[in-house]
Amino acid sequence: MPAKIYTDKDADLGILSGKTVAVIGFGSQGHAHALNLKDSGVHVIIGLYPKSKSRVVAKEFGFEVYDTAEAVKKADVIQLAVPDLKIADVYEKDIVPHLDSKKTLLFTHGFAIHFHTIVPPKDVDIIMVAPKGPGHIVRRQFVEGKGVPALIAIYQNPSKMAKKVALAWAKGIGATRGGVFETTFKEETETDLFGEQAVLCGGLAALIYNGYETLVEAGYQPEMAYFEVLHELKLIVDLINESGVSGMRFSISETAKYGDVVVGPKVIDASVKKRMQAALKDIQSGKFANEWIREYKSGLKKYKSLLSAGEKHPIEKVGARLRGLMPWIKKKNLKGAQAAY
Repeated sequence: MPAKIYTDKDADLGILSGKTVAVIGFGSQGHAHALNLKDSGVHVIIGLYPKSKSRVVAKEFGFEVYDTAEAVKKADVIQLAVPDLKIADVYEKDIVPHLDSKKTLLFTHGFAIHFHTIVPPKDVDIIMVAPKGPGHIVRRQFVEGKGVPALIAIYQNPSKMAKKVALAWAKGIGATRGGVFETTFKEETETDLFGEQAVLCGGLAALIYNGYETLVEAGYQPEMAYFEVLHELKLIVDLINESGVSGMRFSISETAKYGDVVVGPKVIDASVKKRMQAALKDIQSGKFANEWIREYKSGLKKYKSLLSAGEKHPIEKVGARLRGLMPWIKKKNLKGAQAAY
């Protein structure tokens, strides 16, 4: 059964009229939600810990900035825009002591609720509004009059107003322009983690590295390898984003199409799908979450080591030099977007 799609006509921004919303954290999603809601006429305040570097950034954008606990006290709706494994500490220290049945707690990802790193009181509305895109895109598209589609989910609804608040928030950030889909915390969390690991980030990065290494080890120039497995990737992804896989195939040569349908399934074959299924089972069982929590609590040694190794991959050096020849390829202005909690 197709999912119901909510658009502007289904959401009433007036639900947030006269209310104060507190965005806790001013990183990728936090800054985008805060700015979009502010531009939509919602009263937004920012909650941060006292020494947060994000305080200066948030104030430059014209926000009232408070210590987290004080922001929670003042707010009717509280968004936890904090990294997954920092949420529990922030919640226990600064949020739960000031929650009451009149407040709503909003998440942009279901990890903390689904894997029970926090367990909220039963008399508080718990909702999620999760844009299907990074924060700087959420902000950019809003400014352009567009909107990144989003998911909403209701975990607890003692007030019977939770869905209306979620839809109002989604409208305030521009998501109802692109379409809003209702899901559950479980479904959002598990599919999001799987997409990141198997395709969008982990799978794609591994495919790029292996493609580059295969060509260079066969004697081809690193520059040729870079263009073939990384630079042109954006062009193909843009076509897929616009028209789907079949639409992309319409725009490429007959030779490319033949290689696509004949060779592609030999490289990404049934064995890859089996490993994807194994990764999904680890997500569903909580194995991945437990492993990630242990890594975080032990100081992130393995995590940092693997990230460092990726930064040192030869394709990064070649790519930096080639992108330097194309000044129109620039890092987007992410002012505020990379600020930590």
